[in-house]
Amino acid sequence: MIEKIKTYLAEVKDELFNKVSWPTWPEVQSSAVVVMIASVIIALMILGMDSSFKFIMENIYKLTS
Repeated sequence: MIEKIKTYLAEVKDELFNKVSWPTWPEVQSSAVVVMIASVIIALMILGMDSSFKFIMENIYKLTS
């Protein structure tokens, strides 16, 4: 059992160091910028939808009271 675990860990290490293609630091930075910009855009869209829904609901409530 212990030999299987050692073999597994050795294979994992080999795969991570020799077979996985890791992105370069500039690629990571540019991807992070894209994710941050997309997050801000989506947050602004949700803010707009929430504000619109609030406005609509407040006007509906004013009509019924």
